[in-house]
Amino acid sequence: MKPLLQLLKRPLLVVAGFSFFVNLLLLAPALFMLQVFDRVLTSQSKETLLVLLLGVAVALGLMLVLDYLRSRLQGVAGHLIAEHLSPTVAKVMLAHTASRAERAPSEGLRDVAALRNLFSAQGLLALFDTPWAFIYVAVIWLAHPLLGMAAAAASVLMILLAVANDRVTRRDIEALQKEAAKATHYLESSMQNAELAQSLGMGDALIARWRHLSAGVAALQGPTARKSVAMAALTRTTRQSVQVLLQALGAYLVITGEGTSGILVACTILLGRALAPVEQVVGSWRVLAEGRLAFTRLSDLLDAAERQPQRMELPAPTGRLHAQGLVFRVPRSERMILAGVSLSLEPGESLAITGASGAGKSTLVRLLTGLWRPHAGVVRLDHVDLSQWSREELGPWLGYVPQDVELFAGTVADNIARLGDVDSLQVVQAAQRAGVHELILTLPEGYDTVIDTMGVMLSPGQRQRIALARALYGNPKLLVLDEPNSNLDGAGELALAGALRALRGQVTVIVVTHRSTLVQHMDKLLVLEGGRVQQYGPVEEVMQTIKRSSQSTGMGGAQVVMMPSRPAEKVS
Repeated sequence: MKPLLQLLKRPLLVVAGFSFFVNLLLLAPALFMLQVFDRVLTSQSKETLLVLLLGVAVALGLMLVLDYLRSRLQGVAGHLIAEHLSPTVAKVMLAHTASRAERAPSEGLRDVAALRNLFSAQGLLALFDTPWAFIYVAVIWLAHPLLGMAAAAASVLMILLAVANDRVTRRDIEALQKEAAKATHYLESSMQNAELAQSLGMGDALIARWRHLSAGVAALQGPTARKSVAMAALTRTTRQSVQVLLQALGAYLVITGEGTSGILVACTILLGRALAPVEQVVGSWRVLAEGRLAFTRLSDLLDAAERQPQRMELPAPTGRLHAQGLVFRVPRSERMILAGVSLSLEPGESLAITGASGAGKSTLVRLLTGLWRPHAGVVRLDHVDLSQWSREELGPWLGYVPQDVELFAGTVADNIARLGDVDSLQVVQAAQRAGVHELILTLPEGYDTVIDTMGVMLSPGQRQRIALARALYGNPKLLVLDEPNSNLDGAGELALAGALRALRGQVTVIVVTHRSTLVQHMDKLLVLEGGRVQQYGPVEEVMQTIKRSSQSTGMGGAQVVMMPSRPAEKVS
């Protein structure tokens, strides 16, 4: 947050400077009333009244301009916050969400919005005006010490009310924000599975659970609102009461001859000005408190990201991959998902990973791509620990197709080009290497066909094949495919097998699969069972070992590998 504070320093200093002159000019009405009651009414001078009117008119005109400018600058500061923080926070959220072993800070962008709202609230300007209460009290003291002491006591009382309001509502506001974020996150995540919920008639149950979470928010919102409203009402009543008491004290001083009616009126106006910012702060306390909490969370989020060291740019990898003793546990648990997994691939070699469901295959893939970090062990690409590569540098050299394929909003060409500048030649080349060029040409607009975020107009098989083209875009040295044929028909599998054959010896390939169509095109085979390496080595040797083991035990142990491919139908 240090760069942000430096960025905000200048506009906030200007706002503080304008606040100084605005509050200085606010003395004009009080001085005008003082002169009217003590000079104009006693002297009956119309010329004096006219001069005073002109003077106060100029002062109020200047105050109008300065107050407008400081409000605009406050808005500029809020805009600077959004422009500076939003891309950085979104990038950090993307990285954390990808590594779901950590808690993803889903409130990040909401916190940026809350901070921007803070700089649009009048309560922030009231904070700049609040220190002027001491100046106004000092002026009142000069008029009469007794009035000054009363005004000081009133100001201290109002400040104590503001502090009490913070103590009373802080925890409630924090709890309310957490529960509201939880309910919103549940609804947003549920909407991603809207098709399933609707088809299975789960809509009412889903809404019922969301309403249960919302009821928790409402249960917290009621007491919080009551406390906030009560404190605001108490503050307003206290302000009016102390003003009445000060007027009564001023009237007593006039009666006893220790003051004038002008002093009484002027001091009443000044006390109103001294107490108004404090009342505004209490009235805007929820926005101020939410902004403060947002700033604290964003500071923690960005400071943690800033602690990541700057990495020296590394040369392009050749594709040599080495993993040693990989251990991965369930977050905040001791249950092992992977235990002591090791493998080694030379540039251009290929590896098939197989095993039963829950064996840890997808977890191993995420470790090999650097998305997740192992709790023990290391993954090296060209002898360099993957953690030493920045994602921006590693991305172009890595091709990845996850088990759950997602396409982004845009054209087919945009997706293959990884949302970067579309290089037509490279896009077509990647599609041809993936064996999907002809399929794309059959789409309504070819490579310019627009798809939405879920790729609704494409079948799962089509999405999977376009995702393979995206993985092959550019010049990747490491290609990792997590069950890339799970949605393919026979023709699609043949196209995938052909692409893998063409890549053999050129790109280091890792494929998670159960089907022999792909396994037979690999150099090595790794069989996982319960997070541990059951078999590892050249494909033929491992297959023979599995076959002998299954024959000796009478069990179909090779079934996870030898699942037959689907018959060729139409391309999906």
